[in-house]
Amino acid sequence: MIHETAGSRVSAARVWSAALVPLALLAALVVVIVKTDPAHRLRGGDVPAVERLTIDRTVLDADGMLLSVLNDGPDSVTIAQVSVDDAYWAFSADAGTTLHHLGRTRLRVPYPWVHGEAHLVKILTSSGAVFEHEIAVAVPTPKVSATSMSTFTLIGLYVGVIPVALGLLWRPLTARLGRTGLDVLLALTVGLLAFLLVDTAHEGLEAAGGLPASYQGLVVFVGGAAGAYVGLECLGRWLRARRTRAASSPGAVLALLVAVGIGLHNLGEGLAIGSAFTLGEAALGTLLIIGFTLHNTTEGLAIVAPLARERPSIPMLIRLGLIGGAPTIAGAWLGGLFYSQLLAVLFLGLGAGAIAQVALQISSQIGSGQSLAERFASGPVLAGLLAGFAAMYGTGLLVG
Repeated sequence: MIHETAGSRVSAARVWSAALVPLALLAALVVVIVKTDPAHRLRGGDVPAVERLTIDRTVLDADGMLLSVLNDGPDSVTIAQVSVDDAYWAFSADAGTTLHHLGRTRLRVPYPWVHGEAHLVKILTSSGAVFEHEIAVAVPTPKVSATSMSTFTLIGLYVGVIPVALGLLWRPLTARLGRTGLDVLLALTVGLLAFLLVDTAHEGLEAAGGLPASYQGLVVFVGGAAGAYVGLECLGRWLRARRTRAASSPGAVLALLVAVGIGLHNLGEGLAIGSAFTLGEAALGTLLIIGFTLHNTTEGLAIVAPLARERPSIPMLIRLGLIGGAPTIAGAWLGGLFYSQLLAVLFLGLGAGAIAQVALQISSQIGSGQSLAERFASGPVLAGLLAGFAAMYGTGLLVG
């Protein structure tokens, strides 16, 4: 017994050695590359540093401007001057003015900004490079307070929770549909989700393009989408295997998955709403709130459609509505009070992947064809698909 234990220890040591030796040699190779600097020999001497600065957040308050600056370039950068509206201003930096790769500092500029006006900020480096950042509309940045939290909560209720709950009220109508009517309703749901998928992908790719290059925004978006797609597939299989009380039938499982997918989408939508306030890019007026409300009511229909042949309880419908709509509130909090564009790209990717997954699952419930094309081949089903997409497009016009 003792001999076997010693043998197993020797075997484990060999496994660890086989795993760690290549890593140790790789680390040694990196040290050699840094010491010898072969790229320096190819350049033939010193060359200007590659400088890339990004202002990814601006806070406007009674003390002026607070600029969050990131060094997105490979070389160190030293901030020399700050100009606002073509006038140089004194500034302070909480983490110093010399930034290494992915280094970050916050610049406090005591500039008397004007409410509602546009301002142009320029950062000059020690090498003379200039980096510009435009504040399109100057408004005070929301701060964490009872008033701001309650306001974002109210907006989330208006544009997320209540519209989804209203859409769930179509459940009695869905229960009276025949087989063809149910297929049309499911196709309508796929059309709704298809629009959400296109819309989320557009927003996510646009936000990814605005990220600093070092963050690799496209990779973050695609990785989030793939992770959500696979994760939701695993969740569906787990729910079907367990057949919990909350999801005791295939229709209930699918409704829950649709609610999760729409919830992830609404999390990204809430981030967009909150960040619009933070960045001073939008004022959420009554018309825009109405537009979001109409737009998101159709999401409740998408959630309840798989339950057309079920008898869901009121608590179950409430849970589904909260799963689909409540993330809007959380997103508005994050976007308005703790804005991060990297986080926004990730959440939009999660929403896109989740919506794509549930759209395919709902499509599999339509008709009796073997392929997607066959399932949508009939006139009524195709009309339902187009009607769903058109409904989302029409209400989306009000959102802008």
